[in-house]
Amino acid sequence: MMDDRALLGLGPQADGIAQHTALQYFEQLKNTCDGWQMCCTALASGTYADNDHVKFFCLQVIEDYLKTRYAADSSPARENIKAFLLASLQSQASSVVKDKVFISNKVAQLFALAFRADYTRRWPSFFVDLLQSLSLGERVVDMYLHILMAIDSDVVDRDIVHTLQETELNTMLKDAMRVQDVGRLVDSWYQIITTYQSSHPDLTCLCLEVIGAYVSWIDINLIANDRFVTVLLHFMTQPLLRESSCDCISEIISKGMEPLAKVKLIESFTSMLSNARVFNNAEEEDDYDFLMKLAKLVNIIGLQLVLCWQKQVKQGDADGAKVSLAALEDKVALLIKFLGNNEDDVSGMVAEFSHSYIGVLKQLAPINCQQKETIKELLYVVIKKMKYDESYNFERARDDEAVFQEYRKELKVIFNNIGALDPELVLLVVHEVVSRTMQQWQAAEFYDVEVAITLLYNLGEAIPASHGQHFSGDPSKVSALQQMLRIMLNSEVSRYRHWPVTLQFFETIVRYDRFFNLEPQYIPNVLIAFLDERGLRSHNPHLCSRAAYLFSKFVKAINKQHLQDYLDNILTRMQDLLVVNSPNNGIGIFLQTDDQLFIYETASILIVQSQFPAEKKQALMKQMLVPIVTKFNDFLQRMSTETDEAKQLEYATCLGNVMAFASRASKGFSSQQTMKQCGCVEAYTETLRVFLHALNTPTQRQLVHTGVRQFLHRMVVCLGTEGLALHPHRHRQSAEERRCTRTSRLRPSHQPGHQQVQEAHCAVPTGSLHANRDCHLPSAIDTGGRARSSGRGREAHASAGILQFHCHPCQQQRH
Repeated sequence: MMDDRALLGLGPQADGIAQHTALQYFEQLKNTCDGWQMCCTALASGTYADNDHVKFFCLQVIEDYLKTRYAADSSPARENIKAFLLASLQSQASSVVKDKVFISNKVAQLFALAFRADYTRRWPSFFVDLLQSLSLGERVVDMYLHILMAIDSDVVDRDIVHTLQETELNTMLKDAMRVQDVGRLVDSWYQIITTYQSSHPDLTCLCLEVIGAYVSWIDINLIANDRFVTVLLHFMTQPLLRESSCDCISEIISKGMEPLAKVKLIESFTSMLSNARVFNNAEEEDDYDFLMKLAKLVNIIGLQLVLCWQKQVKQGDADGAKVSLAALEDKVALLIKFLGNNEDDVSGMVAEFSHSYIGVLKQLAPINCQQKETIKELLYVVIKKMKYDESYNFERARDDEAVFQEYRKELKVIFNNIGALDPELVLLVVHEVVSRTMQQWQAAEFYDVEVAITLLYNLGEAIPASHGQHFSGDPSKVSALQQMLRIMLNSEVSRYRHWPVTLQFFETIVRYDRFFNLEPQYIPNVLIAFLDERGLRSHNPHLCSRAAYLFSKFVKAINKQHLQDYLDNILTRMQDLLVVNSPNNGIGIFLQTDDQLFIYETASILIVQSQFPAEKKQALMKQMLVPIVTKFNDFLQRMSTETDEAKQLEYATCLGNVMAFASRASKGFSSQQTMKQCGCVEAYTETLRVFLHALNTPTQRQLVHTGVRQFLHRMVVCLGTEGLALHPHRHRQSAEERRCTRTSRLRPSHQPGHQQVQEAHCAVPTGSLHANRDCHLPSAIDTGGRARSSGRGREAHASAGILQFHCHPCQQQRH
């Protein structure tokens, strides 16, 4: 007898104690010899017919027995398993209420486990017994089909990893089924799909799924014959059956076969489907799910024909390869039809077919005139499908927008493949699209204008150049690219009313930045576009942010001689973009802190790499740094007097931003244009002295000290020994202060007498830092790399490229 009190813990209303008791009882039944028999008896008696939780509980106990002990059990009791399983089929037919799906699936798993253990030895009549029960009605038929799917999953499914022993057993089981029962199974499938197609279409669909699963390893002639094919084609016209029929045909076509036989099979199916106007009506079809299945079928047909052609080419079968290629090219019309479908998901289903077909043509190069026309038609379809539709939300991209971007990437791959196959064709078509669109961009829809510029941008990948040298090499390519860029720049399309067009304009400009070194007359208008409301002053945050990065890249790439005449104008226009934002300044700018970092770096590059004399460079650099220092002192003072912790954090963040701006403004210096050569040492040393005062702050120290440490790192890199020679205010030290030691590892640079910071860390004691605490750096480093100590307690030494220096807090003031 089952313990009914323990079983109470299986219900959804059971408390933790009851559930624990039920779990203990479950383990007890699994570990006792007759636990599974008790469960079989309980289920057969019908006592728990209305309790799905108990039924599932008992089935799990039986499942554990079948998995762990059944195969080795030689007791007579094991025969009860067969009787129990066959009785469960009887109960399915006689039960008033149909079992839940999870109960039926578990019973099907038990049949599959028994089949695996007994089919070739103790239960050779397994399928005969199942087939005899089909007359009991549709519920038993449903269970029969689920049992076959469970066997397929356990024995055939290649996605499941099996051990070598399991694989050998699976092979033996399939061989035995082929000899003994596959013929019977196939006959039963035909009876089911024809008997229940009208009364129970769900059973017909499930049976078609079974056929698709088993066809991969049974004799294809059992299914690919007039009897089955006629029914399958009829089902392709039935709304409730055509999706399952389409999947079944896809599985039949995917079966491994010799190339010639596979081609004949595909040609037979496609001919009959075309005669039934299944493909012809696809354009008028509004059933999305069925269109997806059809597109999948077309994709499989194309891929299988490509595989046949490749095998025949590899085998040296020229005649067979010719037949396969002809069949393949005959299906390209279907490829183009489905690729151009209005539904992007349907179109995406044949993308793999597109890649494979273009790959075949690459191997056949040079392609003939007909193939060239086919590729041209395919290219126009790709361009059409790359366009945004009016429903795309640029301001708030969500799932639908993300899906379209992934789809567009797939189209871009096809575009690039066509470019690799026939670059002249791609150049010609893109030139045509760009020329036509740029002539009338004011009246054109945004998706037409955007895709024209995007195509020009994509040429950089579709027709690649070595190391980005798009304007050297093939004269025809160079000439076409330059001409298209001139057309775009002369059209002033950057003024288009929709910001995604302007963004794509800037992206294209930066991709082909070397064009402007060849034709510098276009530089002024591009600079103005970056600096006005089209770029850095745009009211669109995304465009504004991206423009900051692209402007930095553009300036770095352009020969600075071409910028010299415009530097004063550029720097003047950039001044308000360098304004430091703060919690209470009321400035509404769309540039975020990260964006402003690019602006400071760009300004630094323009100043440092200009042809101005050192005096003017220093003046311009000071002009940029003075507002930073002023803001820094203001933020530091406000933070020191602020009592609200949230406000303190805001000011500390602003201090960190200010120091980051100053650090980024040092990025313009290089080994060719050092800070000393540009006369900017004084400006930065004064800035460093100001920043070092922040080490005294008693609030938000970790955040502030991080900013100081990062700026100090930049100064050691840029100033070398002069940066390390700085001395903040000197104070006497206590014994406690001498114990606060900082270690900075410096490694020699490539220039003699200079060292670079590898790692700098300035930790601070956990106690409060008072106003006159300070952090002292070593007084100087001589050219030999030795540090000279100055003042009691300020010791520094350098040895083997490692410098240790002490950071001394001053004595605390007593209050």
